[in-house]
Amino acid sequence: MGLNDTPSGERVHIGIFGRTNAGKSTVVNAITGQDLSIVSDVSGTTTDPVRKAMELLPLGPVVLIDTPGFDDEGQLGPLRIRKTLQTLRHTDIALLVTDAGDRGSEPEQELVKLFEERKIPYLLVRNKMDLLNSLPDSDENEIYVSALYKDNIHELKERIARLAKREKKEKFILKDLVKAKDLVVLVIPVDSAAPKGRLILPQQQVMREVIELGAWPVAVSPEGIKDLLDSLKKPPALVITDSQVFDLADRAVPDTIPLTSFSILMARYKGFLSACMTGVEAMGKLKDGDRILISEGCTHHRQCEDIGTVKLPAWIRDYTGKKLVFETSSGRDFPEDLSSYAMVIHCGGCMLNEKEMKSRMQEVVSLGIPFTNYGIAIAFLKGILERSIAVLPDLQTCVFETLDNNAID
Repeated sequence: MGLNDTPSGERVHIGIFGRTNAGKSTVVNAITGQDLSIVSDVSGTTTDPVRKAMELLPLGPVVLIDTPGFDDEGQLGPLRIRKTLQTLRHTDIALLVTDAGDRGSEPEQELVKLFEERKIPYLLVRNKMDLLNSLPDSDENEIYVSALYKDNIHELKERIARLAKREKKEKFILKDLVKAKDLVVLVIPVDSAAPKGRLILPQQQVMREVIELGAWPVAVSPEGIKDLLDSLKKPPALVITDSQVFDLADRAVPDTIPLTSFSILMARYKGFLSACMTGVEAMGKLKDGDRILISEGCTHHRQCEDIGTVKLPAWIRDYTGKKLVFETSSGRDFPEDLSSYAMVIHCGGCMLNEKEMKSRMQEVVSLGIPFTNYGIAIAFLKGILERSIAVLPDLQTCVFETLDNNAID
């Protein structure tokens, strides 16, 4: 996978914020060397966040997000401001662009407060320095530039890269589970929602990491698991399955071989596995009329056997025996008002960056609403949760006592 193929969820998301006509779009164009944003003297030209995936040296693969003016007025102003605030959900680094001669304005103070509350590292980019007679002293959080004349733009990119490097931590999916020369079996059903000939992203990511670790990935359809295992001279170190066929894989793979799912591994990778384990306990407490949100980070054409809208709701109804109301969301359309839901079940979040997945999880959990994901929910419903997480060293076994205590009578 080259830099240009890096998934959006694995890129550093850089949000550009500021007042209307502070020069945000001009700064974006100066940073990228391309006319990615609309530049105009007319106030409020940028009406929606504009996203662009690209390579930004010396940082690497990024997503730049040019947002509407934070002080936008008029009939659409509140909507634009709300979209700007929604952008904070997936912003890894924030650039607050201001007019160089206009420091400490109320919108600037409000945005800085939001960055700090959400623990988002930020830079104050004082644009239009060419209009100043002299430059004031600046601190480590700010830099003076002229986007129009490209002054200090190289320094700005260097500062962004240093900020990203400071925040970056090592992330891995399998490094602590698989070693060189291990055989790893990947159970991959043909996904009707994926284009012909293409694996879905978690399958690609896991396969690549297995190869990078010097281990040997072997892909098999659910129907071929038993024949494959019978043909091997020694058992695999790990079997990873699509959650939709979890129960089939559980029956076909002997208990002596570790088994988990792509979705569970993605929950751990994105940093919300513990919340999912706690949240799934609520499955046994659902009541008639409860509303459940099933959310996906990607958008695709719904199939007749779609996991989010068909299979998962059916499994939950069968398990609980309750008359439940299911609602769905996809892509970046995550509800602002979550208060009416009894539970939120999310996909693995492969198309969303870690920042957005954690933001969504925290929004749900802060309201006291249980949050879990597809893999954990399906393993729980099929009665194989304990086995599916036994391979993970960072989970405590005491969670199973809680799960047993909350089982349906």
